[in-house]
Amino acid sequence: MLETRILEEKKPKLKNPVCIVGLPGIGNIGRIAVGYMVHELKAKKFAELYSPYFFPFVMIHNNKIHTLRNEFYYVKNKEQDLILLIGDCQTYDPKGHYEVAGKILEFLQSIGCKQIVTVGGFGTGHVSEKPTVYGSITENETTKNYKKLGINFDISGQIGTIVGASGLLVGMSKLYDIKGMVLLGETTGFPIITDPTAAEAVLNILKKMLKLKIDLSKLDEKVKAMHDFIKKLESIQKQAMEQLGKEKKSEELKYIG
Repeated sequence: MLETRILEEKKPKLKNPVCIVGLPGIGNIGRIAVGYMVHELKAKKFAELYSPYFFPFVMIHNNKIHTLRNEFYYVKNKEQDLILLIGDCQTYDPKGHYEVAGKILEFLQSIGCKQIVTVGGFGTGHVSEKPTVYGSITENETTKNYKKLGINFDISGQIGTIVGASGLLVGMSKLYDIKGMVLLGETTGFPIITDPTAAEAVLNILKKMLKLKIDLSKLDEKVKAMHDFIKKLESIQKQAMEQLGKEKKSEELKYIG
């Protein structure tokens, strides 16, 4: 049986790297923000993750077969290097979430990564012209220095759970001796709608946190192309989930009586 695997294309020598994770989710904020960083910082891909817990289909994109995957990129930076993790999807299975998160953290630990920052969305149901960026950290981290960047850590009572990779990667990070933080951009939470405004708010935080020079003027242009791809992907995923649901229901009926 195929297992979740990370295939390395090269082994870059990284200096005290921090990993920034942006996978599809509410408002696709993480995918937009980190995907934009990959493009603007001219990041170089060095590894790919494949998993049997991703949806069982391939896409035709730019007239070629595209297999669902997560991708690791790196950027050499003055104070500390960056690992940027983006992907086509998250897993559709609870067990798969744990397996993929574990593989990612194990891989990051093996290349000397001591800090991970995941980016996601916090759906509020209303539109905000100036979205708040909320944050939460692991027990072995402190908010003292990060509050100066404009992150709101006062989230108890507002956010009860963080579902998926954004929360699980940080929650499990201490098992691998990695410090963790979640950044959540405030968004409406409407399905299949990308939110460049919230992504920009998170990017502004990351710029200050990591001391990066990123031109955000091209964000809307890049978001449109990304939105079309993600919308197509989510539409296919929805059909796949409905089909899996029908198959499961059919199997359950066989055991009645």
